[in-house]
Amino acid sequence: MAEGGYATPSLWLSDGWATVEAEGWAAPGYWRKHDGAWHVLTLGGLAPVDPDAPVSHVSYYEADAFARWAGKHLPTEMEWEVAARNNLIDDAFGVVWQWTRSAYLPYPGYRAAVGALGEYNGKFMVNQMVLRGSSLATPAGHARLSYRNFFYPPARWQFSGLRLVEYVG
Repeated sequence: MAEGGYATPSLWLSDGWATVEAEGWAAPGYWRKHDGAWHVLTLGGLAPVDPDAPVSHVSYYEADAFARWAGKHLPTEMEWEVAARNNLIDDAFGVVWQWTRSAYLPYPGYRAAVGALGEYNGKFMVNQMVLRGSSLATPAGHARLSYRNFFYPPARWQFSGLRLVEYVG
């Protein structure tokens, strides 16, 4: 925030920057400046931002811009799952959904189920990005390693955050 990421177009995907300008974003969702300090609207009311807590209510665009600022990138869905399966991710579940840089597309060989479930999945497999893990507000049956959540890139209402990947070598 102190380095002006929300005012630096070079950090943003073009659609993300257009959203920042159109929506007037200057901070993550539910953040407010109060008496010169950043606060966040929580389930318990307004509280000072905890610099050690995962950021929540950020869009894919914000997550990607932060990754660029940090000199890293968001994991692909596959990278996230491999890391989670190998216990390389702390707090993968129950804190915030984590954006990946993977589009919500069918897995190879996918066939839509007959009925409402197949219709539901098939209709949304366009223009959305995958989130993995789960948040503090996720129903227990959806908090599993194989579950794929998905939202449009500007969505920031969900308890969504990010993980960063850095290639070494």
